[in-house]
Amino acid sequence: MFRIMKYLSKAEIGQMLIALVTIVGQVYFDLKLPDYMSDITTLVETPGSDMKDIWIAGGKMLLISLGSVACAIITGYIAARVAASFTQRLRSLEFRKVESFGPAEMSKFSTASLITRSTNDVTQVQMFITMGLQLIVKSPIMAVWAVCKIAGEGFEWTLATGIAVAVLLVSITVMMAMVMPKFKVMQTLTDNINLVARENLTGLRVVRAYNAEDYQEAKFTKANKDLTETQLFTNRVMAFMMPLMNTVLNGLMLAVYWIGAYLIDAAGLKDKLTVFSNMVVFSNYSVQVIMSFLLMSMVFVLWPRADVSAQRIMEVLDTEPIVENGTKTAADVAKTGQRGTVEFRNVSFTYPDSREAMLEGINFTAEQGQTVAFIGSTGSGKSSLINLVPRFYDTSQGQVLVDGVDVRDYDLKALRDKIGYVPQQSVLFRGTVASNVSYGDQPGDPAEVEMADTSTPAGRKREAALIAAGEAAEGADIPAEQLNRVRAAADVAQASEFVARMDGGYSAAIAQGGSNVSGGQKQRLSIARAVYRHPEILIFDDSFSALDFKTDREVRDALAREAKDSTKLIVAQRIGTIMNADRIVVLDDGKVVGQGTHKELLDNCDVYRQIAESQLSQSELTA
Repeated sequence: MFRIMKYLSKAEIGQMLIALVTIVGQVYFDLKLPDYMSDITTLVETPGSDMKDIWIAGGKMLLISLGSVACAIITGYIAARVAASFTQRLRSLEFRKVESFGPAEMSKFSTASLITRSTNDVTQVQMFITMGLQLIVKSPIMAVWAVCKIAGEGFEWTLATGIAVAVLLVSITVMMAMVMPKFKVMQTLTDNINLVARENLTGLRVVRAYNAEDYQEAKFTKANKDLTETQLFTNRVMAFMMPLMNTVLNGLMLAVYWIGAYLIDAAGLKDKLTVFSNMVVFSNYSVQVIMSFLLMSMVFVLWPRADVSAQRIMEVLDTEPIVENGTKTAADVAKTGQRGTVEFRNVSFTYPDSREAMLEGINFTAEQGQTVAFIGSTGSGKSSLINLVPRFYDTSQGQVLVDGVDVRDYDLKALRDKIGYVPQQSVLFRGTVASNVSYGDQPGDPAEVEMADTSTPAGRKREAALIAAGEAAEGADIPAEQLNRVRAAADVAQASEFVARMDGGYSAAIAQGGSNVSGGQKQRLSIARAVYRHPEILIFDDSFSALDFKTDREVRDALAREAKDSTKLIVAQRIGTIMNADRIVVLDDGKVVGQGTHKELLDNCDVYRQIAESQLSQSELTA
């Protein structure tokens, strides 16, 4: 828990120090009240006391009470402000860290777990800071101060208070030992229930198509039951906390008054009033002691979950991507004189946590403007191979060179600026057609995006300005020059026709995940997005599968015309998509079993010939 506090800003630390002063003030005022209560008791019990003196003492009590309330309000405001600002920063840091993750890190943390860590876990930390800042500081100060006040007031009363405190400490320790392990389990079960719910929502069509609603409901019910049982266990244990506190408090008060009655009875006539006054003061201080431990118990309720949540957040923030950033910039690479060349030198690759190699001994070179295609059976390593070019993974052995430079030496931004990538599963973002096609054409480095410190007035003003600027940019019309580039890219991807039919054209809204367009339309917009960048290297990972044969042909012809200077790496299942490629690389079980043109491979590669015979007619094979 303490490690996460290193992300506090200087302004937040300063505000917490101010809160510390107000907490000390609040404790001082609270512990000063019994003294005035004692004075009033003495005045009331003393014959001949002036009513004016009682009113003065009562007025002082009122002022002290108001001072305590004022300190409590200031402390609460500061705690809430610091907690909100701090957790906002944590969410931003988590989001930025997750953006740097590659597939290896994403497999370590499930998507559902990362969402939980950015929402529920951060909320637990926020709750702890909001309440804990007051309770953690206030309770020990109050306890020590109150104990010092009552020390020497009476051995019997002090002994009774000590026994009550010992009972509380032992009880709290036992309860914490019982529930602490369960809180970590609870967070894991929360991840699991989010995972099941997300899986069901993502695959809802398949669930309905197979009438598997009952099966999915049973999975969710089990996950829900496991979480509920764990929560019930912790809640039942913690439910003993308040009754225990009340029992100890009432028992202590009874002991104080019983001992007081005995002492008053045993005292002389002149000392009875003094003993009675001391009993009133001691009873108030003993309540303060027990209340301080009550506050501590509330901290113990919040601490375990917040501590587990903080550890889970730190697991994300401490995780360093396996793919480390290099130092070669675009200017450094330009000195090689190469553009758009991709070379694999004896490349082997094994997935993390896997024993068997996915790729072994891969060698090929793609020159600028060439089209190099990859084909093979399912699981032969085609996608794994091209994922090494943009460094989603690093090779286990060998080198992948782009423009003559090992990709591991590249600054990742410089490397990926050279690449237009179309994944197997087309992805669109909420926005417009134009914003999706021009995606990635944002000014500045994402790593330099400003995070305003909202713990200060200046920071909150800056945050409002940043949000307003972002909203203005999102709602602004796309510049004419950029729109022309979007249209040109859409023409290449054969997307212009259906975009023109959409309400608003290139300003038409795209729903989250592209749920309001078809699979083929989504794939064409993804192709347009890659073409828009005019990259040196275009990577198509089975990106024509949702297109009909006519559109497939038209897209490939347009790419040959408009992207003739770009090196094209194409993964495909259909022979028709790649038969005109400059080079076809045939993969089987992670190894290259053939390279050449379509005709060459028909003559000398059995694997390729079998694939071709399964897809093409005899006349097409001999054509």
